[in-house]
Amino acid sequence: MHRDPIDPLPGRGDRRERTARAAVLEHATGEHRRHFPTLVHAGAPLGRATVVPAEHGGDHALRTDVLGALLWRRRHEAPLVWLTRGGSLAWQDADAAWFAAWRAARGEVDVPSRFLVVTRHGWHDPSTGETRTWKRIRDRRRTR
Repeated sequence: MHRDPIDPLPGRGDRRERTARAAVLEHATGEHRRHFPTLVHAGAPLGRATVVPAEHGGDHALRTDVLGALLWRRRHEAPLVWLTRGGSLAWQDADAAWFAAWRAARGEVDVPSRFLVVTRHGWHDPSTGETRTWKRIRDRRRTR
């Protein structure tokens, strides 16, 4: 796995950590089906995000074009791009394909961004190798 020195993920409690956790929370609480499609999101978790089915990216050039358009559309937000899918956080073909397209698109449109792989139980940042998992994630915004 390639480690990208750009956009390192700082430690816990940081804004980037909270954003990554929000992506997991959104996926864990929003997707109740047993089997669901792999999706690519761009924007802000628990906010406004554009969602594209991952199977629409047939080849590297098309995936790069799709992500380039999504990044350019949200260029003033420093958008997060995240891939939601089922299973574990073990590296999969879809992760590698969309990560490579994100790197190419980010370079083409010159928009600061991060890429994460998100499952119901955690996230993985392939740029830094950072991973965080939960047995059961809870919404901290709710009051008792």
